[in-house]
Amino acid sequence: MSSSLSLVVLAAGMGSRYGGLKQLDPVGPSGETILDYAVFDAIRAGFDRVVFVIRRDFEAEFKAQVGARYAGRIAVDYVFQSLDRLPAGFAVPAGREKPWGTGHAVWCARGVVEGPFAVIGADDFFGRDAFARLAGFLRPSVVNDEAPPAFAMVGYRLANTLSENGAVSRGVCAVDARGFLIEVVEHTGIRPEEVGAGNKYTGEEVVSMNCWAFTPALFTALDEQFTAFLEARGGEPKSEFYLPAAVSEQVAAGLVTVEVRPTTASWFGVTYREDRPRVQAALAALVDAGEYPARLF
Repeated sequence: MSSSLSLVVLAAGMGSRYGGLKQLDPVGPSGETILDYAVFDAIRAGFDRVVFVIRRDFEAEFKAQVGARYAGRIAVDYVFQSLDRLPAGFAVPAGREKPWGTGHAVWCARGVVEGPFAVIGADDFFGRDAFARLAGFLRPSVVNDEAPPAFAMVGYRLANTLSENGAVSRGVCAVDARGFLIEVVEHTGIRPEEVGAGNKYTGEEVVSMNCWAFTPALFTALDEQFTAFLEARGGEPKSEFYLPAAVSEQVAAGLVTVEVRPTTASWFGVTYREDRPRVQAALAALVDAGEYPARLF
């Protein structure tokens, strides 16, 4: 297996709740995007290639404002997620406007990822520890050709992943006594006031923030799952093929194992435009603490 470590970044989201292309929004002290922090953390964890999954309609803007920052620091490739990128025999149904979800985005990268790789979203700050945990799992001395294939996920405390400005959706994980994933169940509309002692959620629940470590073994089952999804729900104008659900299904079928590597780091992101000041303050505090340089690239 290749010793190269790739980071696949899902950056094709439309930013509908945020009101714009939040992947390009400067939030760091020197104009960095959240994505810049992810790439910086990935480089110092040992990743040597980043693959951005984007849409063609903002390709030029994304390459100029984001990808160009990393020239000479890490190899950069691009994959395009589009409505019509489908398995043979399928066509885009009438009324469909958005791509097919995070599972589809990763499926689109199957032709360019040949070795161990991590998957993250472009909208989120995961923290240095998350990338260290991903890279540690993906080292060639750890990942091999075992059966079933072994994957990993960085798990966050629910209480560390909330927005003060509205409800969020989170994949709540069931984890066995050995620390392996049993299933991921999507919970929608989680509000801060529902989390804490005596409330609907304790806050200690382990959640998936789409921070994964995979090998190319993922793609065989993912291809079959995406085909089955299109056969069952492809005619629905807003149906989505979610990566956590696909991985959870592979676990349930005994096709793979997923080690959950917990982190106590606080996730933050710009789910809503009102989140931006808090993210800016948090990043400035990390720079002041010496966790990051004042200018990343």
